[in-house]
Amino acid sequence: MSGVTDPVLRVPMEAIEAEQLASLVDQFLDLLRDIEIGEDAALDRLTPSVYPQDPDASAEFADATSADLLDRRAADARVVREALRVGPDDTGTVPGDLTIRAADVDAWLRTLAALRLVIASRLGIEDDPAPDPEDPRFGVYEWLGYRLDLLVEAADALDESAPDG
Repeated sequence: MSGVTDPVLRVPMEAIEAEQLASLVDQFLDLLRDIEIGEDAALDRLTPSVYPQDPDASAEFADATSADLLDRRAADARVVREALRVGPDDTGTVPGDLTIRAADVDAWLRTLAALRLVIASRLGIEDDPAPDPEDPRFGVYEWLGYRLDLLVEAADALDESAPDG
């Protein structure tokens, strides 16, 4: 269809935030590339046991699926990283608003959630946040939650403004 563009979301994000998020995504990609399952609790958290009562079945399932799951997480993270690389003046900064293609929203949601899981693992958060609130990682964990909320709100607003099928 000529003249039709993909819908986009605009999410408020200052350049410094985009730079920090890009750094987190780069670290996440390094983690996915360099660590084996079972060597890092954070990666174990990204590939949870599907049969907690049956360790053998869970290990067999993990052997069959973990690499693909982590490859998908890396692909999602690369989508996010690429969006953070492009700015209106091609400097790699985002001045005030980040533009996310609607088709990429799921990759963003999965990546931000995965980043939170990794940080939660590092902080020892299992169910309820109980780490030292002065730990700077906790601030990053909370900031990622805030970013997730903003993205969900923007996606919901886009869905509400879309014409019915």
